[in-house]
This record gives sequence, C-alpha cells and structure tokens, in this order.
Amino acid sequence: MLPKINFDKKTEGKITDRERKNVINKYRELLQLSETFTKKKELELIRKAFDIALDTSEGKRSPSGDPAILDILETTIIVVDQIGLGTRSVVATLLYQAVIDNKITIGEIEKEFDKTIKLIVDGLVKITDINTKTSVNQAENFRQMLLTLAEDVRVILIKLAVLLNHMRGLNNLPEDYQIKTSLETFSLYAPLAHRLGLYNIKSELENLSMKYTENEKYKEIIKKLKNTTAKRNRFIKKFIAPVEKELKEQGVDYDIKGRPKSVYSIWQKMKKQDVEFEEVYDIFAIRIILNSKPSKEKADCWRAYSIVTDFYQPNPKRLRDWISIPKSNGYESLHTTVVGPESKWVEVQIRTQRMDEVAEKGYAAHWRYKGVKAEKGIDQWMQKIREVIETNGVANGETIDDLKLNLYNKEVFVFTPNGDLKKLPAGSTVLDFAFDIHSDVGNQCVGAMINHKNVTIKQQLQNGDQVSILTSKTQKPKTDWLNFVVTSKAKTKIKSTLREDKFKEAETGKELLKRRLKNWKIKFEDQLIDGLLKHYKLKTPVDLYYAIAHGKIDVTDIKNILTDNKKEVETEKEIPEQKESIDKEISYQGDYLIIDDKIENLDYKLAKCCSPIPGDSVFGFVTVSEGIKIHRTNCPNARQLVDKYNYRILKAQWTKNASKQSFQATIKVSGVDEMGMVSKITDVISKDLKVRMRSISIDSNDGMFDGKLKLFVDSAKHLDGLISKLKKEKGILKVLRIDSEGN
Repeated sequence: MLPKINFDKKTEGKITDRERKNVINKYRELLQLSETFTKKKELELIRKAFDIALDTSEGKRSPSGDPAILDILETTIIVVDQIGLGTRSVVATLLYQAVIDNKITIGEIEKEFDKTIKLIVDGLVKITDINTKTSVNQAENFRQMLLTLAEDVRVILIKLAVLLNHMRGLNNLPEDYQIKTSLETFSLYAPLAHRLGLYNIKSELENLSMKYTENEKYKEIIKKLKNTTAKRNRFIKKFIAPVEKELKEQGVDYDIKGRPKSVYSIWQKMKKQDVEFEEVYDIFAIRIILNSKPSKEKADCWRAYSIVTDFYQPNPKRLRDWISIPKSNGYESLHTTVVGPESKWVEVQIRTQRMDEVAEKGYAAHWRYKGVKAEKGIDQWMQKIREVIETNGVANGETIDDLKLNLYNKEVFVFTPNGDLKKLPAGSTVLDFAFDIHSDVGNQCVGAMINHKNVTIKQQLQNGDQVSILTSKTQKPKTDWLNFVVTSKAKTKIKSTLREDKFKEAETGKELLKRRLKNWKIKFEDQLIDGLLKHYKLKTPVDLYYAIAHGKIDVTDIKNILTDNKKEVETEKEIPEQKESIDKEISYQGDYLIIDDKIENLDYKLAKCCSPIPGDSVFGFVTVSEGIKIHRTNCPNARQLVDKYNYRILKAQWTKNASKQSFQATIKVSGVDEMGMVSKITDVISKDLKVRMRSISIDSNDGMFDGKLKLFVDSAKHLDGLISKLKKEKGILKVLRIDSEGN
C-alpha cells in the first residue's frame, strides 16, 4: 500500500493542481521502483527524505518552469531505474540539495538517517561545489571527481544521474551554456559512464551533447532513422524468425531485441569510415538475452551462438568473447557479426539476463551479483585510479588527460610467467606492462621475453602474450619513453621521475644565475624571470634554470638581454588581465562578443583549425599573444580548450554585417572520375554561384576522384547552398565541409 502525500497548506497557490498530481505520480513511481529492495523501515526513511526535499524546493522552479521537486524526483528515479542503486542512494539524492540550501546540516543527516547516507550526501555536496566557471582548467575538477569515486562510487553514479536529468532539460537554457555543458559532458562524464559500465547513460549523454554541438547532423540522422524504422523492423523480423524457431525447439528460455545504435555512435562510424548514413552497415544490433542458471551461462551463450551461425555466415574477425574474459568495467557478452538477409551485415549480441543487467546498470549491478568474476575488473581499475591520484599528489593536467584517454580504450589481455592475467589498454607496450607490475620494475626495465623471445621495451603487446620483464639496476627512465607508453600509470611514473631529476639539475642552474646577477648588481626577482621566459619562449622557471645548467642558454647572453633589450623582458600580463583589456575594446550585446565586418579594427582572428564563417555557432578564445581567436563550437580543438582553459572562453555571435565580407571554407568532393568533371565543379562554383576559389586539388584512383577545394563564401547558408547544388550534379557522390587543417 503506497502512502499518501499531504501537501502543506503553504504550497497552495505556489503549484497548480496539475503539478501537484505530477509530483504525487512521480513519488509513487519512485516507491514502486524501490519496492524490490526496500523494507518498511526503509520506506519511512525515503518518505522522511522526500518531506525534507519538498520543503527545500518550496516555491522553486527548474529552468523548464516545472516545480523543482519534480527535478529531484526525476533524478532519483534515474538513480533507481537506470543505475539500480538502493535505499541509501535514493535518500542521499533526495537530501543533498537541502544541505546546499542550508535546510539541514551534514551532522543532522547522520543523526536523522545514518553515517553512510551522510558520507554520500557530503560527497555530492563537494562535487556540486566544483565551480567550472572559475577553475583554471578541468584537470582539478576531474581529479576531485576521481577522488570522490575512489572513496564511494555511489557519489559519482548519483552525479551522473543528476547530469543526465540536467542534460534532458538543457533546451531551456542559453545556447552558450548548452555548448559548454555538452563539451564537458563529452570530455568528462560520458567516458566515466562508459568506464563504470553504464552504456545506456553513456549513449544518452553523448546523443544529448551532440544535439547541441552538431545540431544539423544530429537532426539529419534522427530523421533518417525515423524514415527507415518500418524497413528496419521488417528486416529484423525476417532475420530473427529462423533463429527464434530453433531456440524454441531446443527449449531455450530467451528474449530477442533489435534496436538501432545511438545517433552519436552512427555519426562516429560515418566520420571514421568516411561514408554516408546509408553506407553504415551496422546501424542496428540484434540482442539475444538468455534466462540461464549461473552454472550454465557460458554454455548457453555458445549454444545460442551456434544456432545463429547455423543460419548466417559469421565474420571470424568480428567475434568478441567478453564472457570468458570480461571487460574491465564488468561487461560480459558474446558479439559476432553475420551476413543476414539481403547480404547485409548484422551485429548479434548474446548474453544472459544477469549479464544484461550488468551491461544496463554497470557497477551498481555488481553488488547484486557479488562474487562474479566481472566485478574484479572494475575493482582493479578503481585501485589504479587511487594509485595515480596518490602518486601525482597534485592536480596535474597532463596526468588527468592520460587518465581520461584510458577511459574509452579497448583492451589487450596478456599473462605473467606465473599465468596471471593482466588487462591493459590496446596498444600497450612492454614498458606499460612493467609499470603495471611495479614502479621499480618499470623504472629498471630494459626489455622482455615474450613467448620466450627477446623483445625491446617498445614492443606492443598482443592478446595471449606471455611476458617476462628483464631489468637492470643501471637503467633509468628517459624522456623518449613517453612517446610509446600508453597507460596513465606508466606516463605518471615516468614524468614523476624525470621531473625529480630535472628539478635537481634546475637548482644548479638557478644558483649559477643568482651568482651572475649578484655580480652584475641586478636584483633577482619574479619580474625579471617572467621576462626571460617570454624572451626564450619557455613555460616555467624550472625550464629556464634547466637550460642554463645544461648550457643551452649562455648566461652572458642573459646580461645582454637585460641591459640592451629592456622591452623584451617586460613582464607579460596575466591572462585574466589581458582578457579584461581586450574585453574593453569589444562591443557587447547581452554579454556576447559581436563579430562583424570590422575585424581589422579589433584584436581577434578566425581560427585556421576550423575556419568559422557567419552562421556557424562559435565562441571566442583568449590567446596569450594573438588576441581573441574565433572557433566553431564543433571545432576539433573545442573540447581541449574548454577542458584546459575554461576561464578564457568568451561567448560570441555573428551580426548581419559579418556577411559583407568573404570567409574561407574548405569542402571535400568525391565521385566518379569522368571527362570534364573538374570543369563541371568549377562552373557550378564560379559561374553559377559566383564563389571565388582559393585553391583546388583533385586526386584520381580506380575510376573515382577525391577533391579538396578552398573557397571564399559569405556565410554558412551560402556554403550550404553551394554544397546542395554540387550534390545534385551527376557523377558527384559526396560533398562535405571539412576543417581547414584536417578532416
């Protein structure tokens, strides 16, 4: 029997009857979802937490205009339904906003509820306090996230639920906030969801982020998926018919699903394979879910695999056995790609109900199935996180970047001489393996025996290799090691050792410089060092002292610089100050940097990496020496800029006047190599649409051609019209805009 909700009289007039019913329905939905794991006393805890949340959110509304309590309930439902967390996590999700709003203290939560709930709430409050607008870069944010994860993973899981609910309502917020939040989600939260095994949440976060950073492509793929739904359903029905029949005859308890891959996943395949939507062969996957006993899971999955491959020819190169050796995030499944009806490739995933729950709800599902081998992988990964954070000590941007890269990496499985299995990112080398065993083994590694053959430290590992590390006490880490190791642990340890050695030598250079300055009667101060760093284009004082110690910088040259070229050693202003001085020269409307046809009079340029043009969604980036650079929001460098230099990002938009001048854009054209094709392309561009060309290059191979054209256009709309016109020409198969300095 579900408890009734009696709203306080003070809420009357503040929410409508309809909103009141929505709140009641959402609360009841939460209780129904929680029924499987809650006892009567625990339901009382949820009710008490809900009452506090209701009181906290009184009179408040979300950006969508709904009562704030609905937002809290939506998030809590994600925590239960999509992540699979229990009562304490539900209570903590309902309570943490009350602590932020000073309606209840952390101490009171421990007294009214329990210590575990208090710790989860405390973690949520701490990571909510991370201010992405004022932090120098995302490295510290990421480190704090991982520190919290290492303490209690439930905090990060709830944070992902909060973010997912926030992303679902992002359309009610300003465009610049949508883009910034989407880039952070791509960079930080989606990879975390992936590593924690929350594939559905990861996919939704990526889709929602793409919606705001690649809106046109997002809408195009959504439209094509809708248009092909009926055809796809007919194909799936035809594919599974013989398989279902055989499964039934063999008495297998099963469920079969067929669904398309995520919009973002399809877009990534289109870019990686350089194909259109229609050419992506695995747009959907068939999933066979078996109801098996734990002791028969593996055998049942292989039996189902045998049935599928009896009807359809498999591609042996596309078989993935994550049942025998699960992924590090606990994912277990058997994947194969087969030739289905109409000679189309189809991906088939075979797993049990337990495996499916682990795949859907990730880390949280491991608590329910305590003791399964899949759990070990995540525990090992979390242990590595703790090691990296503890070793690094402070928030180091490069180390955090290395860790983030390891979130998405595929894996390679190798063995120690004793037969112990080690999981490492794909592409790992002998040296990565050595550091994974122990830091001292890595530092002294000189090579290895792989399958009883001598190899170098650069040798990449392959699945199934047996590796025995060779060491020498005289060996020391070298800078070039960083060029071929891929694991965050190896990179962190190498950098740490090299940094220690560099600091020691830099101290010698610093003392030498101090003595010379004293002889020249020049005061040793920060301003002077800053000026020298600017002159020699070095990043830190340690770099300067190290160069002096190694003789790369002659100390007598420094005297000439200080006495003859005072202008060159003027202290460079801090970036925030430079940003403020530039801001004063820029016209703003509603806090936006306005880009018009007076570019030559302002200190900003259009970035060459993405060549923005009027109509593109853009942002400004304050550089150290080149003023403000304008980038497209889908620029390949956008995520990195937002990650590392968040405080230098400026909102920007075009004015109508911007189209009065021409802007450079680059397009790629491919098609059938026919006589007069180049003439046809140039006629459309120059004669029909009056577009000036800067350069054109055409390569032909096996009857097909690929061309790259640099053009001057007025706006994104102008460019879209040109692309549309070219696509209609006979023999032209594909036309797309590319970045000027890449693809």
